Amino acid sequence: MAAGTLAAVVLGAAVLAGCSSGKSANSKASEAAGAVQKAASVAASAASELASAVGGAGGVGGAIASAEAEASAAISAASSAVAGIKGGLDAKADVAVGAVTIGSDGKAQAKLTVTNHGQQSYRYVIQLNFTDGSGKLLDATAVTVQDVAAGQSAQATARSHLDLSGTVKAEVGNAVRY
Repeated sequence: MAAGTLAAVVLGAAVLAGCSSGKSANSKASEAAGAVQKAASVAASAASELASAVGGAGGVGGAIASAEAEASAAISAASSAVAGIKGGLDAKADVAVGAVTIGSDGKAQAKLTVTNHGQQSYRYVIQLNFTDGSGKLLDATAVTVQDVAAGQSAQATARSHLDLSGTVKAEVGNAVRY
């Protein structure tokens, strides 16, 4: 049952991010990013339930499969947040990522510096991918940075949804400004 919940959450996030209504692009993007963050949280809970259910039957192998499913759900949700923004401009070059640290709660975090190279104020939605030392994708998150004035910079912090350890790197998977 938890696997079905996980699939429904990921699908729901993708649908929400792609919805079209009479709302502005800014409003839709903010809603999509919020929905993705909520969906990723629910997906993590569902994956934990799945790991508990599988733990008795599948042991370590089941827990590994569950962790991979959880990471896949977060990555899908983050991608959906960025893809859901219609009319956004590619802004990957506007984002610099600092070193990754692991907090006492086990979550990876990285400081982002967003520099608006445009001629007007923009909002940004950034997909940040967390990888291991060999480049394997471990987790992803979507970060929204509000109203960065033309020629100015803003700071943000991206946090993983999953507990990560060892060598963890962060890279911008995608970024749009709108």
